[in-house]
Amino acid sequence: MIRIFSELSKYIILILIALYTLKCFVYLTAKSDLKRRNIMISQIIYMFFIHAICYANLFILERDVKILVLYLAELCVAVLYEIFMYKLYKHASKLLTNNMLFLMNIGYIVLTRLNYDKALRQFILGSIGLFLMLLVPFVLGKIKKLRNLYILYAVFGILFLLTVFIPGLGITLNGASNWIKIAGLTIQPMEFVKILFLFFVAGGILKAERLRDFFINACISALFMVILVLENDFGAVLIFYICYIMMVYLATGRPIFVILGLGLLVLGVAGGYVLFKDTLFKHIMVRVQAWQDPFMYRETGGYQVSEALFAIGTGGFVGTGLGRGMPNLVPVVTSDFIFAAICEELGAIFGLAVILIYLSIFISIQNIAMKCKDTFYKYLTYGIGICIVFQVFLNIGGVTKFIPSTGITLPLISSGVSSLYSTLILMSIIQYVFTLVSKEGARYEKERERAERRERELLEGEA
Repeated sequence: MIRIFSELSKYIILILIALYTLKCFVYLTAKSDLKRRNIMISQIIYMFFIHAICYANLFILERDVKILVLYLAELCVAVLYEIFMYKLYKHASKLLTNNMLFLMNIGYIVLTRLNYDKALRQFILGSIGLFLMLLVPFVLGKIKKLRNLYILYAVFGILFLLTVFIPGLGITLNGASNWIKIAGLTIQPMEFVKILFLFFVAGGILKAERLRDFFINACISALFMVILVLENDFGAVLIFYICYIMMVYLATGRPIFVILGLGLLVLGVAGGYVLFKDTLFKHIMVRVQAWQDPFMYRETGGYQVSEALFAIGTGGFVGTGLGRGMPNLVPVVTSDFIFAAICEELGAIFGLAVILIYLSIFISIQNIAMKCKDTFYKYLTYGIGICIVFQVFLNIGGVTKFIPSTGITLPLISSGVSSLYSTLILMSIIQYVFTLVSKEGARYEKERERAERRERELLEGEA
């Protein structure tokens, strides 16, 4: 009977997530508020059913009451957050809220399957972060001069990055010296500095009037990346670099900046390989070899990638069933390689749906950026969208051997407080910008209705 339930639930979950994902894109084309509201209600129903079925599977396999307690706690937090979000910010994006909660719940489910203690820690800290981030749109609404503080963003960002070099504070994990440890809590400064970096670039580009200003901003941006190179955090370097050149392209509208930026990236990688392949780039060379042939280097740098590929291949399209695979054989499976665990037990179709949900988030963010009339927040929103989608690309690309592994986590799903909190902050900023856009739209509609009413009155008066 247990086996039958596991097999049936596998297909039910795939059907539900397919419907949920479809609603993400139908919502983007919906014309009426009523249709959008119905889509949101459907999504919430699908989300809670998937959540319940997954935890029912885990409880049946483990027979541990702790799993039920964690499920109920997660359910309560999700419901409370939905209520608080809609009460406090009536103009907030319900699609982004649903997607954010859904991805976090997927993370909780998979982490509970892999490591209950990590799942509990992630849930507690994630819940605290969720409700703290409710303050972000309120705070942003009160501070009016954010665009003028771009120099401060650069100074604080660079100083925070440098904390990893302080003896007794900075630590090295997985070959990268990009962590600090405070009161037993391990923090990755880069995750929070990328927020300051996006604010700096948005403000700097807005204030730039001459080519000289762009050059100065580029030099300061390069300083961020040089420090990240010294930390051996090349995944972060790529995120910062791509965000910068794409934000400059948005501001100038000149493709030459993208072409030049990509050209410099190729030259930088080639030059770094020639000059520093045995020093700074040694860690990267191991990952490149593992990417080229993970099975040849299985006993050294290719073990992670080869095990991830085995896991994904074992799961196939529909997965082995939650709790019925062996994802713990994949190193760092709770963080960098969690996508392999998702595909093994929930299936490649489920994994593809997760990718499409991220894509819908990216499209939603870019729609918000296009509609935003405030230039500073337009640049910032655009940069956030690029940052999130490129991080997803680096993580999943590394897991599936599409690109070399970069050590970047999967936003909202992977274990890790720094990554989770930085993404929650970014999503909260987007919610604030969405409220601005919604209010602008409502104001425009009122003005249009008023103008039409005056025009009708004039016509009636002439008649």
